[in-house]
Amino acid sequence: MLWHAIAPSRRYTKASHDVVRHPRLNSDAKILLLYVQGLPEQEVEKALSDHAKSLGISGRAYQRAKKQLIASGFVHEWKRQGRRGYWVTDQLFANISLTDEQAKAVRNDRVGDVVRSAVAPGAQEPTVGRPRGRETGDYEPVEEEPGKNYSHPPSELAELAELAEVAESERVLLSLRHAHPQLHLGVREARGLAEAAAEWIRRGVSAADLRRALTSELPREGVRSAVGFLRHRLVQKLPAPPAAPAVAPVSPPVARELIACEAEGAVEEHVFRPVGDETVCGPCYREEQAAVWARRAEEARNEPPAPTWRERVAALGGATA
Repeated sequence: MLWHAIAPSRRYTKASHDVVRHPRLNSDAKILLLYVQGLPEQEVEKALSDHAKSLGISGRAYQRAKKQLIASGFVHEWKRQGRRGYWVTDQLFANISLTDEQAKAVRNDRVGDVVRSAVAPGAQEPTVGRPRGRETGDYEPVEEEPGKNYSHPPSELAELAELAEVAESERVLLSLRHAHPQLHLGVREARGLAEAAAEWIRRGVSAADLRRALTSELPREGVRSAVGFLRHRLVQKLPAPPAAPAVAPVSPPVARELIACEAEGAVEEHVFRPVGDETVCGPCYREEQAAVWARRAEEARNEPPAPTWRERVAALGGATA
């Protein structure tokens, strides 16, 4: 349940300007705050998330905006248990920043009768089944977006890239008013078309080309609805996704013909399948290399010992003399 705490009319304009210039609120939080301030009284029964959805703000963007509004004192929440044991969330929405004590005073004035009229637990109708101990501890339900599955959230980099594409497309849509007055869009209208325009950017279209595609070849009779015309053009003229680069088929290697081994001293003639231009098979090549190293080792053993450093110095002295 959502309650409004709106300042008097003489302070309303100043509070609105303070919201627009607030340094700790992003654009979603400011739009949501200004939108809820202008709602009629019959709309106060809706939850804050419902109003955000009507503006196209949902998911992580809504949670981020709501967190900023709570931290800045514009939104306050309390959870209580209703008549039948269900948890109820009371939300107080103000156009000026309120402390916790000020918000509780407003909330008690608005919802005090509702809380006091709640039936005590012992006076409720008994539930079916035998009583049993508590199982869930001190857990309180957390407000979540219905229909969303956050078991596998996207990576942070992918989310930032997606937000950047949507923000860029929204800027393009809002700039169309400068090219043609007939394509003037409000903030809410541009936000509703931003996702469709972002698909163009994901398919490799630059912001300048997107603006050119939306403003060129307008109807001669004029544009009656900028939102309808742009939505139709974004869908109908959406370019095809970039084709994946063609990969040349890799042919399997051709098997070489068998040739006779040309190793010296082979016991018997044999053949093998070469890999390159070799003429000796692997076993014979290893035997030849082993014989070469054996001969070099034998020669090293038969060589006279190397002269010591004293002998080298004495030899150098004789050469100098």
